[in-house]
Amino acid sequence: MDILEAICEEDGKVTRIMLYANISHDRLMKYLQELSEKGLVEESEEGRYKLTMKGFRFLEELRKAERLARAFGFRF
Repeated sequence: MDILEAICEEDGKVTRIMLYANISHDRLMKYLQELSEKGLVEESEEGRYKLTMKGFRFLEELRKAERLARAFGFRF
């Protein structure tokens, strides 16, 4: 979820995503590849990542699930 939010909130540069999501470069690249294979993100010609429409919908569903969990007292 942090990676998807980072792409949504930041400019899509790998370094900015790494800082926002607090994740190493190697691990981030692995996750970006997986998210890309699942159709949630895509890489632009400039090397920046952006969410696809499927990615936006998925992130919104994750946010809803997080709000529901918090309403029941779960903390993340």
